[in-house]
Amino acid sequence: MGAVDAITAPGGSFDGGEGPGAAAARLTGRTVTGERPVSARLTEVTLDDGRAVMVKRGEPAAVRAEAAGLRWLAAAGAVGIAPVRGADRSWLVTDLVAEGPPGAGAAARFGRELAALHASGAPAFGAAPPGGPEEAYIGDAPMRNARSADWPRWYAEHRVLPYLRRAVDAGTVTPAEATEVERVCERLPGLAGPPEPPARLHGDLWNGNVLWGADGAVRLIDPAAHGGHRETDLAMLRLFGCPHLETVLDAYREAAPLGPGWSARVGVHQLFPLLVHTVLFGRGYAGRALAVARDALSG
Repeated sequence: MGAVDAITAPGGSFDGGEGPGAAAARLTGRTVTGERPVSARLTEVTLDDGRAVMVKRGEPAAVRAEAAGLRWLAAAGAVGIAPVRGADRSWLVTDLVAEGPPGAGAAARFGRELAALHASGAPAFGAAPPGGPEEAYIGDAPMRNARSADWPRWYAEHRVLPYLRRAVDAGTVTPAEATEVERVCERLPGLAGPPEPPARLHGDLWNGNVLWGADGAVRLIDPAAHGGHRETDLAMLRLFGCPHLETVLDAYREAAPLGPGWSARVGVHQLFPLLVHTVLFGRGYAGRALAVARDALSG
C-alpha cells in the first residue's frame, strides 16, 4: 500500500519451506522454467507454456483476503483485474501484467470501468468479498470488515478511529492532535454528502496498484476490497498521484456523476489511508492526516 510499498502481509514464514517456483507448479499444474525474485515476497515465475505469473507469499488471512478480493472485483466484469491462477494458505499466483506507458485513451476507459465496478455494489458498508475474512489487511495493518448500513458511523468506527488509536499509542500522534480527528468523526454525518449505496471498492487504489497494460488496458492488483463509499477509491487515486488523473475523473463523472461538493470531501476520504500510513511509516504522514482533518473542520 501507498508510496512506499504495495500490499504485503506481516513478516514471518507461512509456507513450510516451499519456494515460489514449487508453489507455482503445484497451484497451476505447470512445469516452471524460470524464476526472478522481485522482492522478499514476490517472484516472477515463467511456466512451460510461456506464461509469466506473479507469485506472492503471505500470512493466511492476507492471502485469503487478497484472492477473494481479486475474484470479487473480477466478477463485476467491469475493470481489468490480474486473474488468480491459484491460491492456498501461503501462496497467491496471478497473471503477470505486461506493462506499457499510460495514455489518455486508457485513462478515459479506466474511469468508465471504475464507475462500473463501483456500481456493481456490495451488500453493506464493510462487507468482505465472498469467501474473504472479516479480519483482513491493508498493507501490514489489520483491517476489519464489519458490516453497517450507516457509512459515516462505519467509516469512523472501522476505518479512522482504529488507526488513530494505534498512532496515539505509538506516540506518532499526540492526544491533543487526535481530538481534531475525533471532531471530524463526530461531524461525519454532516460532512459525508448525499447518501450513497455501498460500492464495490478496490480499497487500496493508489497508483502502484494501477497497472497500465501494454495492450492499452488498465488492470488492478493488490486490493483491500470491501463495500464502501466510492469517493474513497477516488480520493486514494489522488493521494499519491496517478497518470492522467483528471482524464480518469472526467470519464468517471461522465459515466457516474458524483454528489454535489465531492471535491471538498476528498480530504475526509483520505483520512483513512493517511492514518494507516501513519501507523505503518511514522510521523511524516501524521502531518498530512492532521492537515486534511483541520481543512474538513474549517470548511
